[in-house]
Amino acid sequence: MCGIAGLFIKGTRLQPHLGELLASMTSTLCSRGPDSAGFALYTDGTPERAKLTLTSVEGRSDFEALGVMLSRSIGAPLSVTSRYTHAVVTVPTDLVRLCRDWLFENAHDVRILSEGFNLEIYKEVGYPDDVARSFDIASLSGTHGIAHTRMATESAVTTTGAHPFSTGPDQCLVHNGSLSNHASLRRELQRDGIAPATENDTEVAAGYLTRELKRGRTLGEALKSSVEDLDGFFTFVVGTKNGFGVLRDPIACKPAVMAETDDYVAFASEYRSLTSLPGIKSAQVFEPKPATAYFWEH
Repeated sequence: MCGIAGLFIKGTRLQPHLGELLASMTSTLCSRGPDSAGFALYTDGTPERAKLTLTSVEGRSDFEALGVMLSRSIGAPLSVTSRYTHAVVTVPTDLVRLCRDWLFENAHDVRILSEGFNLEIYKEVGYPDDVARSFDIASLSGTHGIAHTRMATESAVTTTGAHPFSTGPDQCLVHNGSLSNHASLRRELQRDGIAPATENDTEVAAGYLTRELKRGRTLGEALKSSVEDLDGFFTFVVGTKNGFGVLRDPIACKPAVMAETDDYVAFASEYRSLTSLPGIKSAQVFEPKPATAYFWEH
């Protein structure tokens, strides 16, 4: 089942409303995935500072105190912004690896959900509207974002098992469907230095795209190659620092609809998710074709 929404804003006029629009789109998809939800938004950032989105598998609430210890350890100032059960830690770009290593060694309950200059991921178990309100997604601005409402069919219903998944800097993916070759592909990725942290097949798909991008492929090329390399049925919506992509498998059994105007490109599992968007009545509305990669970049 599951529900997907995505919004790529072309100019600056609607950027202050990204979170509000994405939360509204996702609200109509609650019935498709009532057990958990997640949002990935590309917000303001600078090349000098990187963001790490953190959560805790033990319900940690002292992220500010953790930030103080981390700052002392790396010998550099950082900022911590707590948001519900997550925190965004902003650190000097050249110290990201040091921060990741320190967290791994000293904060065993902490999980890094995303890393990048712009990407922030917020996801949690619960009814999607409640998740959106708890994180105050409507208050966030940015250039583009993707969202997911989950109805789990295989892996556990947990915070880290919810979508979106990020396996590379400023990269994320949401998925509706099921991959049949995720176990063998997981082993390939591990040999290539990309180790999925959960049992979710979607994280394997995210890792696959990360690997292909590391090999020098563009987002469009990576999406096209996944049609040949991934078995199963799927609809992907992908985010990168500057881009937004959509792909359906060759059978295209999962529902999908898109809309494009001069201001934005939007994707949703159902048309009703698009009806709250400004200018939707004059938008070009279409169903993405099977095995065809769609992508836009700033």
